[in-house]
Amino acid sequence: MLPVRRFVLLVLSLSLTGGGAGAADVVLDLSFGWNKSPIEVPSHSLQSPADQSLRFTRVAGLISEIALVRSDGSSVHLPGQYGFFSADENRNKIRLHNVPDGDYTGLSMRIGVPPKVNHGDPAQWPAGHALNPLVNSLHWGWTGGYVFLAVEGKFGASPETLDQGFSFHLATDELAMPVRFNRKFSITGDSRILLMFDLADWLGDLEMDSDRGTTSSHSRENDPTARELADRTGPAFWFGNAIADSSIAAQIEETPSTTSATALLFDIPAGWPQPELPADNLPTAAGVALGESLFHDPRLSGNGTQSCSECHQAKLAFGDNIALSIGINGDLGERNSMPLFNLAWNPNFAWDGSQPRIRDQAIAAMTNPIEMDANPAVVVATLETDETVRAAFATAFGDDEITTIRIGRALEQFLLTLVSSDSKFDQMVAGHTELTAQETRGMELFNTEFDPRQRQFGADCFHCHGGSLFTDFAAKNNGLDLRSIDAGRAKVTGEQSDYGKFKTPSLRNVALTAPYMHDGRFDTLEDVMNHYVGGVQRPDQLDPNLAKHPGPGVPLSLEDRDALIAFLKTLTDPKFAAN
Repeated sequence: MLPVRRFVLLVLSLSLTGGGAGAADVVLDLSFGWNKSPIEVPSHSLQSPADQSLRFTRVAGLISEIALVRSDGSSVHLPGQYGFFSADENRNKIRLHNVPDGDYTGLSMRIGVPPKVNHGDPAQWPAGHALNPLVNSLHWGWTGGYVFLAVEGKFGASPETLDQGFSFHLATDELAMPVRFNRKFSITGDSRILLMFDLADWLGDLEMDSDRGTTSSHSRENDPTARELADRTGPAFWFGNAIADSSIAAQIEETPSTTSATALLFDIPAGWPQPELPADNLPTAAGVALGESLFHDPRLSGNGTQSCSECHQAKLAFGDNIALSIGINGDLGERNSMPLFNLAWNPNFAWDGSQPRIRDQAIAAMTNPIEMDANPAVVVATLETDETVRAAFATAFGDDEITTIRIGRALEQFLLTLVSSDSKFDQMVAGHTELTAQETRGMELFNTEFDPRQRQFGADCFHCHGGSLFTDFAAKNNGLDLRSIDAGRAKVTGEQSDYGKFKTPSLRNVALTAPYMHDGRFDTLEDVMNHYVGGVQRPDQLDPNLAKHPGPGVPLSLEDRDALIAFLKTLTDPKFAAN
């Protein structure tokens, strides 16, 4: 049994206010620019000083060690306050607390985090915190350490040929990136400080060339590109103004749980980030038991013949073993059935991320005409005739009323408890076993980038499948088709830049979840390897971490492919599948 951290799930009302008279909340309001003109990310095509066309798709980073310099020369430090920004997620406001009123002549901060935090346990940070890996997607998980600044995108000779990728990840304690402003400003009550990160200043005259190795940086020792970009980071930030803004004062309250039943202790595997559980639907013993019963109940389908478990089989990590599952009317589903585990850590659900909560996805599958094709009113009426089911609802929710909402909540409670964390890999991390030489080689390939300039010849898997959960949950285009038949994430956002993007699946239990990809096109892990080695297509939306490699993929020998597959098989949790 691997170690876990147990948390009693309490629902609290939180008030974020200043620390008394003369202390304000201050928002660092960060915009992103090109030659001092604001841009959005993903950006339109821009022309670099090196006469290259480029487009930014990701700009994300961490901020710490914030301090303000008073007019008398003394400093006001804000220890323990951290920030995360992500331009492509529209997260650009960092709220500071207990900033004293007064006149100031400067502001300083650090892009990144200090060594003690960088090498500390990321699992210490609560759900929603800037340093929680689920929030920032900038932590390498069990391999350790944060990426301080990540800038990614596409480039080419002209706006019409942005077919190459760049991926700059600045990290390690050696790359300190201080930002200092010498500027007079005043804080009188809640205020907003306007800042800009100018990406033209940051990129400078860097000419991106895959042959010269200037399309990526992973901050390894003696990496000149990383050093050059780190040195330019501080000067690329610009101070706009400080303005009073009383509108930022707000009180944050959580929605209380709808049942008085005692919440279960939720076991979080050691080293894993703390998930944000639904405050209005914390798992209880009765709710989980009801949800499990409903998961196996064919009465949730339109003709009473198919349950959720038909397409989500426990022995297959709650996935299916055919490319497209078959609905109650014999229709093929549009996408491969995703396995169901570690859902508590997921920010959204379905291959296109269209469902924000587990309960939403559960009801969507139940009512989908080519899946379970159920009429919710009929399902409710059918269940109401069963006294045992009504009693189970009463125990879980306080009375025996059966509603579609309660069906979704019960299913959600059950699915939240499906945690898979006891694979051979986990046993190795805990020091209870060792990997074979082949598995160890595969793990090395998995966690090493392909960067011949730095004499790195890995498989570069960890950029999308890093961390304890072996996924970053992001929607990405991995070059399956030059023009995808399925719009993917674009079906949700309407953005052409999201066309053909699908959620990055976890690689835990991957040996159990064939066939692979959103449409189940690959029957084996060998087929998947062949795609990433030599089958990657280059649509406009191809993820920069793949597009940065010239050609159709990352060259790996057959021996290395076998080693990588051997490592992936160590991610199987036999106890989870057996249960």
